[in-house]
Amino acid sequence: MSDLPLRAVTRTAKLAALPLGFAGRTALGLGKKTIGRSAEVVANEIQTRTAEQLFKVLGELKGGAMKFGQVLSIFEAALPPEIAGPYRATLTRLQESAPPMPVTTVHRVLAENLGAGWRAEFQSFDDKPAAAASIGQVHKAVWKDGREVAVKVQYPGAGKALISDFNQLARVGKLIGVLFPGADVKSILEELKVRVREELDYTVEAASQSAFAKAYSGDPDFLVPEVITQSGSVLVTEWIYGTPLSQIIAKGTKAERDRAGLLFARFLFSAPVRCGLLHADPHPGNFRLMEDGRLGVIDFGAVDRLEGGLQEEIGTLMRIGTLGSPEEIVEACRTEGIIRDGVEVDGAALAAFIEPLAVPMKAETFQFSREWLRDQAARVTDLRPDNVVRYLNLPNDYVLVHRTIGLGTGVLCQLECEGPFRAEAIRWVKGFAPGEPTGEGTAAGDPSA
Repeated sequence: MSDLPLRAVTRTAKLAALPLGFAGRTALGLGKKTIGRSAEVVANEIQTRTAEQLFKVLGELKGGAMKFGQVLSIFEAALPPEIAGPYRATLTRLQESAPPMPVTTVHRVLAENLGAGWRAEFQSFDDKPAAAASIGQVHKAVWKDGREVAVKVQYPGAGKALISDFNQLARVGKLIGVLFPGADVKSILEELKVRVREELDYTVEAASQSAFAKAYSGDPDFLVPEVITQSGSVLVTEWIYGTPLSQIIAKGTKAERDRAGLLFARFLFSAPVRCGLLHADPHPGNFRLMEDGRLGVIDFGAVDRLEGGLQEEIGTLMRIGTLGSPEEIVEACRTEGIIRDGVEVDGAALAAFIEPLAVPMKAETFQFSREWLRDQAARVTDLRPDNVVRYLNLPNDYVLVHRTIGLGTGVLCQLECEGPFRAEAIRWVKGFAPGEPTGEGTAAGDPSA
């Protein structure tokens, strides 16, 4: 991982030479029939070629590139079928796989961190990795007391490789704009740099996972594996079984997808209240639907600390779309800093823009779908001068939470699940429904009731 493959660097340089200006202009109508047929054909060919080359680059890198690829893989549901179809399998593989470390390297890392007699800590250790991702890989083993465990081993030189990977991604950043017009790629990369550096510290991850495990101990809906031990760049936790959400997305029944989606949303909403932490890496590879119906959650490297639950301001932001009149919406957006200072916004246009985004929080039951996400993505990334989104702003304090909600929404749309998501927000998110208790009681439609 410490050495960037030469072929990937060469391909990256070639990608940077593509006619991005033309591609960006023709891609602004992504998923919309607003241009002539011949222009559409050309745009789709450019987007298809760009996607193919970009995903190949991501697939050959680790560290930051793999993490960025995981983020993109969640949002593939927002791409038109003609673009996303050929690459969905590639993107899904990015969520859970990467080229493994040599066995000799794994053994060396274990010896450096657990001691020369590391084998005595285990009854057995599988040299073949069970999963390999952006920063480390996981091996299945049996701990000395007989418990099945997951041994997370960090790639040597991961920090240096991350810097190299992010530098390469900066060079292909404009290519992302071909697939996701309007995306603030620079801000995304900067945020990912900070978060991935935190993930390098397994001491922090162990503490976070222990806090989650304590908060959800004995919970009828969730299973968080306990931490067995942590030393340096090795983390040992309980092993959990279950079907990854990526498989539920691909071939789960409607009942399985609905159950998984509701529990997924409940976990993201409830964790800040129950343990003051937000799981900030909600891609499908980190969640398992257990045989007993619980949702298993793993990988706590990316965590945001939100003491006292989701900030009340976040709940207010979520509630804005459920307000009655355009005047109320404009006033609330100005109060929260969503409308930039000195900018006049048509209330009716703003209400019309927000209303479809707010439907999941207004309806008693909502059906998430890829089609709904594509429609919202097309509206949000439409950069025409008369689009009200050009005059809106996301307060800096909300960037990580907003990103997590966005990624979570992408997963729900991949699941195409249906459920009472408004009830979950009322139950857990302070500020969403003033006067309503949060973090206590049972939400309407709670399958565990």
